[in-house]
Amino acid sequence: MSQARSSQLLALTLTPMQTPEAYPAQGVATWLADAPTSLGGAPQLRLCPGEPSEIVVQLKNQSDRPLQISLQTTGDFPAHWCQIGTEGAELPAGQQMDAVLYFEIAPNFFEDSLSLGPQEQIKIDYQGQLYVYSVHPENGQRQQIGSAAFQIFVRPHLLYPQFLPALYREVDFIGRFLKIFEQAFEPAVEALDSLWAYLNPLMAPENLLPFLAYWVGWPSKGPWETAKQRRLIYHAMEIYRWRGTRRGLQLYLHLYTGLPLDDPETPSAQQHICIEEQFTQGFILGSASLGQEALLGGGRPFHFIVRLRSPDPRQIDPGLVHTIIRQEKPAFCTYELYIDPLENSLPRLEPS
Repeated sequence: MSQARSSQLLALTLTPMQTPEAYPAQGVATWLADAPTSLGGAPQLRLCPGEPSEIVVQLKNQSDRPLQISLQTTGDFPAHWCQIGTEGAELPAGQQMDAVLYFEIAPNFFEDSLSLGPQEQIKIDYQGQLYVYSVHPENGQRQQIGSAAFQIFVRPHLLYPQFLPALYREVDFIGRFLKIFEQAFEPAVEALDSLWAYLNPLMAPENLLPFLAYWVGWPSKGPWETAKQRRLIYHAMEIYRWRGTRRGLQLYLHLYTGLPLDDPETPSAQQHICIEEQFTQGFILGSASLGQEALLGGGRPFHFIVRLRSPDPRQIDPGLVHTIIRQEKPAFCTYELYIDPLENSLPRLEPS
């Protein structure tokens, strides 16, 4: 809805960009006790908390001389709600210029009403007036040359009224009444729509991680950062599937250290996570050849070496790496751990 006002000097038109979904002062809503008094077809602006809204003002100079103009708004709404934007201060004779009334209120507008007293009521309908003045170029005196009224209806976004017949959607009170139930039930509906995200350890809320960890049998408390804990829970079933194998140990160390998993064809001397097996049979009567593979004392028949090559070895906790290896390796295996700088070939032996 737009409103036009004309005088000898100026033609003034107001056009709101967002209009109310239901008009409290029209149709069946007129019987409501809280319906505001109509301003005779004044433009009605719908204003949602936290979202900008605007009224476009068209100014046309109907005189034969240029006008220096200024705009001012008044009303029962807080002054900081409205900002005025113009294309300039001078309006040439016979020309037209647009201005904009920008409105925006705090996102917690309705939440602030919780602090009202028992006899206080929140105000959601407002009336305003726009005044246009002509400024004398020499002495700066102002003369009013136009004015127009407008209304502001502060309303939240409504979803449930769209499921009602058109007759009920025209009643503003019904929409505001259904908003109570919408605020109560809509969070649960939104949670169901995104339930898959709540069950994904990579995206679930942090306070839900202990439940997801229990779900897959993973310890919910440990020396892990939250980001690493998310990855470990996500890959827990794969870690279980490959437990006791080289692949399972490499995956676990990759998830903890963040070191990449190299291609199997990469030489062992260049791998970030290298596991070298040194399995020997030792001394077995009837099969060992003396002086070749036979060992007397001190032999380690199921032994492997773990080498971690990191750009910053200080970020790797050797004690935690040892815990991971002991947890993943077969009980009868022995091992050695080396944590090397990526660019240095001299190893640093970490005692097991």
